[in-house]
Amino acid sequence: MSFARATVAGAGLAGLSAAVVLTRAGVAVDVRDSAAQAGGRCRSYHDRQLGLTIDNGNHLVLSGNPAVARFRSMIGAAAPLAGPPHADYAFCHLGTGERWTVRINDGPLPWWIGAKRRRVPGSRIADYLPLARLLQGGDVRIDSRIPTAGPVWTKLLEPVLLAALNTAPAESSAALAGAVLRETVAKGGRAMRPRIAEPTLAAAFVDPAIAWLADQGAPVTLGRRLRALAFEDDRVVALDWGDGPEPVAADTAVVLALPAWVAADLVPGLAVPTEHRAIVNGHFAFPAPVGAPTMLGLLGGTAEWVFAFPDRLSVTVSAADHLVDRDREDLARGFWADIGAALGIDAPMPRWQVVKEKRATFAATPEQDALRPPARTRWRNLFLAGDWTRTGLPSTIEGAIRSGETAAALAMTRASL
Repeated sequence: MSFARATVAGAGLAGLSAAVVLTRAGVAVDVRDSAAQAGGRCRSYHDRQLGLTIDNGNHLVLSGNPAVARFRSMIGAAAPLAGPPHADYAFCHLGTGERWTVRINDGPLPWWIGAKRRRVPGSRIADYLPLARLLQGGDVRIDSRIPTAGPVWTKLLEPVLLAALNTAPAESSAALAGAVLRETVAKGGRAMRPRIAEPTLAAAFVDPAIAWLADQGAPVTLGRRLRALAFEDDRVVALDWGDGPEPVAADTAVVLALPAWVAADLVPGLAVPTEHRAIVNGHFAFPAPVGAPTMLGLLGGTAEWVFAFPDRLSVTVSAADHLVDRDREDLARGFWADIGAALGIDAPMPRWQVVKEKRATFAATPEQDALRPPARTRWRNLFLAGDWTRTGLPSTIEGAIRSGETAAALAMTRASL
């Protein structure tokens, strides 16, 4: 018997990805989410304090992310992803005032390493050779694979990996870091160009997915929290959305695209990552100055990346457990001081908003990576999706979308068994 229907619990990017793939395959899909709006951690909303529509967090994708490209193509997303025409990464050290831009050439042969005007200032060609060991991955910490000192590490690799892994890079998984590098910088600058949702994540990913699903007869239902699953033999036989158990027909697959800790409470014996890292974002109602880079890496301050939008400036701090309990206004003033120093702005702090996410991603350490479950479960009609599942990537938009594709593909494969 094939699965003619599917219920997807969770309307973040993982759930939306699974729903789109299943719907395209002719499966009748029912998507439900407990929140008031879809998108999960990639949601956008109108902030009354700012008077602007902002993203919950600043999420970056790269031009070489294949699942991102597939998803946006399938849903007909028209909103562009902004970013430089080449893989140029601008940095500023707030303590010393030093500025530099790493310019990765488009092709896969990394000749940029041999060009002083393109590579990290103060670095030599020999400083990049240890990266080959990181490309090999391995179930070990990064600091046991390569040196975590020197200009290449401090001025390029550490800030980039911190953003990708949301975990202190030295203690992070070499396997996850290697996967990111193999799919991006190892393929050349064409795969490494930073891409930022503009004007919002919702416009670039969420809204067109919801609209596409609705056009296909698969609307997303919000405000419905999955409270329990009932199991019998090798199947999920009922779902409880708060009004009592609803039977799951024999021809129906169930995709759980929920946070790891929620899924662990619902599924008996499910092992998931147990440690998480915070992200803190600051948003300011101040138009980007003319000539400001779309994305600027900061060293020596509180903020780590500044994102320039036409109507606002935003900052992000990854692995922000050391900041998450600090007073919000105190954080905003620190962020604004960093922005002013980096972009040459001499102005009072404008309207602001600080968004904290205490459990933004799983900790990307070897130990936590080993706890990630596969999409397939021991129940023949239950599948998992989420960037915390075993995608081979850290918690990223690319990983979330891939997890949805994997869950959907497994559901269709198992249906034919």
